Amino acid sequence: MKKNSKLSTIYLMVVFFILYAPIFYLMFYSFNSAGNMTGFDGFTLDWYKEVLQDTRLWIIVLNTLVIALLSAAIATIIGVLGALSILYMKNKKTKNTILSLNNVLIVSPDVIIGASFLILFTMIGIKLGFVSVLLSHIAFSIPIVVIMVLPKLQEMSTSLIDAATDLGASKFDVLSKVIIPYITPGIFAGFFMALTYSLDDFAVTFFVTGNGFSTLSVEIYSLARRGISLQINALSTLIFLFTVVLVIGYYFITQRNIRPKVGAKK
Repeated sequence: MKKNSKLSTIYLMVVFFILYAPIFYLMFYSFNSAGNMTGFDGFTLDWYKEVLQDTRLWIIVLNTLVIALLSAAIATIIGVLGALSILYMKNKKTKNTILSLNNVLIVSPDVIIGASFLILFTMIGIKLGFVSVLLSHIAFSIPIVVIMVLPKLQEMSTSLIDAATDLGASKFDVLSKVIIPYITPGIFAGFFMALTYSLDDFAVTFFVTGNGFSTLSVEIYSLARRGISLQINALSTLIFLFTVVLVIGYYFITQRNIRPKVGAKK
């Protein structure tokens, strides 16, 4: 058992090193005054100053955040309603079919999804830009929310709902005062997952972004095509740190939801 635990620890360390070494390498050279990634000449914050002083870049950051927050919020609402609908479906074949279709959307290649949205928006006459990006982000975020919320609904005891109904609670009261509070951790998990997916997405966004509108992922790609610039390193470092803050925030939110339950059991 000890050998297996040591091997698993070594394996995890190797995996984490492979994943995080390039990120820390990129972050390290974002402070390089030489302007390249071959030799470190001295510490500087010039690349961060360039990023912070770039008005166009900050407009793109704002676009990205608005798209991410809006799409995550709308996808969470639709995803919760979808999970509730799936849970209370009586026909098992229909239920399994919808769950399978939901899972297919998650594992489908982003290139196919992006190309499909591009064809759809072109056919129905939606101009590529803010609306097309928002709709596509909502669409690929909904299945993620459903997967995060549905397990919480399935583990909820039906006796809670029966007790509330017996006490005279209406359907809306059961939903708002019993079901929603119970599945809140799943809702937060779905929201944050949708938010991070939206912030990170490149392939789908690349297909549905029109002229005059861009997101950070597409902008970083266009900057990288022009040549190596440590401005990309600085921007990527800021995005990585923002993602870390989101993860830490999600951790503390989930811990707050767990503590009352532990206290109630005692």
